[in-house]
Amino acid sequence: MANDIAKTNAQFEQVIAECRSLFEKKLHDYGASWRILRPQSLTDQLFIKAKRIRSLEIKKESLVGEGIRPEFVALINYGIVGLIQLYNGFSDTVDITPDEAMVLYDRYAQEALELMKRKNHDYNEAWRGMRVSSYTDFILTKIERIKEIEEIENRGEHLEASEGIDSNYMDIINYAVFGVIKLHE
Repeated sequence: MANDIAKTNAQFEQVIAECRSLFEKKLHDYGASWRILRPQSLTDQLFIKAKRIRSLEIKKESLVGEGIRPEFVALINYGIVGLIQLYNGFSDTVDITPDEAMVLYDRYAQEALELMKRKNHDYNEAWRGMRVSSYTDFILTKIERIKEIEEIENRGEHLEASEGIDSNYMDIINYAVFGVIKLHE
């Protein structure tokens, strides 16, 4: 079991390194333009990525030519952007440098890794027995929960027993990483 957990940790780190590299390249090309995204817009971006994965899983073909894996990668990166926006707020302008954005990216990617390690220990590698389509459905469920939380907060109501938006972002990141790993295996 310890070898399985060590393998998962290494695979998770490899996927995050790949996502980080893509994020850094896009940051070079576009800057931190995502800083203007309000929470609801970011939720909608996550939604369209997850819905596309589900559509591709059901239809078994892509007319655009891009497959499921790049969408899981996008969910990971947008999930990390979501955490950055959640804790730093959105901006009307690009207000951070690429270097500052990468420091934030690394902080939240590390937090996602640490959460995955704790949960994977407790769940005993259960994710390996799941189907990729289940990760997609769980991600869509998390997005629906985020939408509900956003609506409740917009109405000024108090949340009683729900996890916060940050917990849902973390779960989206982790399920998407598992999806990338499973698609590779």
